[in-house]
Amino acid sequence: MDAAGKDSAIKHVMSGVNPQGCQVFSFKHPSTEELQHDFLWNATRRLPERGHIGIFNRSYYEEVLIVRVHREILSSEIFRGAGRQKAFLARPVSFHRKPRGPSAPQRHTRHKVLPAPFQGEQKKRFLKRIDDPEKNWKFSADDIKERKYWRHYMKAYEECLSATSTHNAPVYSSRDDKENTG
Repeated sequence: MDAAGKDSAIKHVMSGVNPQGCQVFSFKHPSTEELQHDFLWNATRRLPERGHIGIFNRSYYEEVLIVRVHREILSSEIFRGAGRQKAFLARPVSFHRKPRGPSAPQRHTRHKVLPAPFQGEQKKRFLKRIDDPEKNWKFSADDIKERKYWRHYMKAYEECLSATSTHNAPVYSSRDDKENTG
């Protein structure tokens, strides 16, 4: 969610690391090209080289979440026809595929961090961005528009995280997500 502190968390966690070995990729709402490929195609092509650290600022979750909240994204030509949108939304979402073959090496270690503010906290952070001239650049009118879909995003997150939490790659929550006011 916007104003969750993603950029600040990345800056803090990576502050002691040489930036030459880091690659940061930001994911936004999926393009028509990205929607035509298998899930994780966009993320897979951005995996870091061996020995490098890759940071996904906003993640491949964007592809799953935003199309559930904004179904009009799926109104392009490729999704017209009997049940194509429904099939797209029902496709399996697997974030943690095992390497193929009995001795295939695991090349990447993944750590998932999902900073998600309560709705009231997000509002405070947006107001601070408006009031503080040094933070004005972080604010967008689209942020306000998206707040109208808070409950829809929370439902999409819940579905996505429930479907992707596995024994080998569990999803942990550090908060009770019952606050819905703000």
